[in-house]
Amino acid sequence: MCFVSDAYLQQIGALVRDARKQRGLTQTQLADALQTSQSAVARIEQGKQNVSLEILARIGTALDTGLVQLGTAVGPTHLRVRGGQQLSGAIDVKSSKNAAVALLCASLLNDGTTTLRGVARIEEVNRVVEVLRSIGVAAVWDGSDLRLRPPADLHLHQLDAAAARRTRSVLLLLGPLVHRAPEFELPYAGGCDLGTRTVEPHKSALRPFGVKIVATDGSYHVERDSSVAPVRPIVLTERGDTVTENALMAAARLDQVTVIRNASSNYMVQDLCFYLALLGVEVEGIGSTTLTVHGRSEISCDVEYSPSEDPIEAMSLLTAAIVTGSEITVRRTPIEFLEVELAVLEEMGLEVSRSEEYTAANGRTRLVDLTTRPSVLHAPVDKVHPMPFPGLNIDNVPFFAAIAAVARGRTLIHDWVYENRAIYLTELNRLGAQVTLLDPHRVWVDGPTRFSAAEVMCPPALRPAVVILLAMLAAPGVSVLRNVYVIDRGYEDLAQRLSSLGAHIEPFRDV
Repeated sequence: MCFVSDAYLQQIGALVRDARKQRGLTQTQLADALQTSQSAVARIEQGKQNVSLEILARIGTALDTGLVQLGTAVGPTHLRVRGGQQLSGAIDVKSSKNAAVALLCASLLNDGTTTLRGVARIEEVNRVVEVLRSIGVAAVWDGSDLRLRPPADLHLHQLDAAAARRTRSVLLLLGPLVHRAPEFELPYAGGCDLGTRTVEPHKSALRPFGVKIVATDGSYHVERDSSVAPVRPIVLTERGDTVTENALMAAARLDQVTVIRNASSNYMVQDLCFYLALLGVEVEGIGSTTLTVHGRSEISCDVEYSPSEDPIEAMSLLTAAIVTGSEITVRRTPIEFLEVELAVLEEMGLEVSRSEEYTAANGRTRLVDLTTRPSVLHAPVDKVHPMPFPGLNIDNVPFFAAIAAVARGRTLIHDWVYENRAIYLTELNRLGAQVTLLDPHRVWVDGPTRFSAAEVMCPPALRPAVVILLAMLAAPGVSVLRNVYVIDRGYEDLAQRLSSLGAHIEPFRDV
């Protein structure tokens, strides 16, 4: 037990309380996760309970926040933002988070060595790497390149459950692992708090492969009957990205042709298809909703692949320019996956120029450089709502809340996919915006807004969290965004990179 001063305990208690409220948990729910009593949690939050580093680590895991680092009790990272200044300069878009985590899991299909070039060093990737290493995969970083090689036999009983529970990407292990073991367990997936996201579409997609998934106490029990294989086209009940990826990976190691219909054609799915081609698995129909997979029962080759640039990060950087009225150049933008977003923005009055197209390092993705100019925006005539690719990307919808806030008129944003995410957009009101929640999926945004500085607890969903940070850039004065781990899950050095454009952002900790 580590005995410390009353003032220090009160600081720790405040950190625990804030993190618990951010996750939307009651004291009783946190107590259940820690296998202790509600009164014990109350004492900790009041600063009346001595706590060990082990307890702090368990609290950090339960609340998906960093309360222990290098054996020392520390607070989570916050950002102090001095807003109200224009930005300038140029910035490169990093490689895609969602592509990277799928490719990490897909490397288990290959008995040889996979080298991924230019991988974003973000917390979501780190968690998946921790899981892979725990089951015996050799994962070696060389700068931003990552070399992966699985062992002959995976140590699935040693899987790092704590790391797995901190990312929803762990579900992407289902597809490749069914070829590695006839039976295994995966912990329940964590990640962003976006409401109920069921595993049922994955169960439906993998059932034709002889896979049975049963939810048990805290984990998914997975069994596969290797004598069963798809005998007709698989029709996905949900055109989801990760569902499509799991079906692709399950089909990749079958020595037959598998047809997947109602498949996602989004950017991360295309990246996976390009990687599978390097493994000798031909995929027809890339970019469409029908994929035909020519699988191979054995895959053993040494390959290199560069994940494509992240269209969601590109949209984030464009939003930073728009809300601050700045002229910046966003280089290496994957234009194919932002064309609808740009069409809507130009309809709203955004002045933006683009370079000639050039090719990404993967040899397939089309890139451009986009230069924004200060513009007077008006609300779009139609509502802003997502659609499957090539429609407006679901992850780009939240950024339109900040953009609509600086536009003249009223904008309706309909985030129909997730139950809770629209609710987090109302946090913009703390910065002076006028966001009205109509129901769990829809908000009105009235503009233009004169943003004002405020202190805000970071929402537990990645994109709304970044939206709050970007709005703070437009708010004169000093704002504080507390507990930004969720941003680090999906962005590499975002605060530092925005600072390279002239933003004033200072990371700090309370303890």
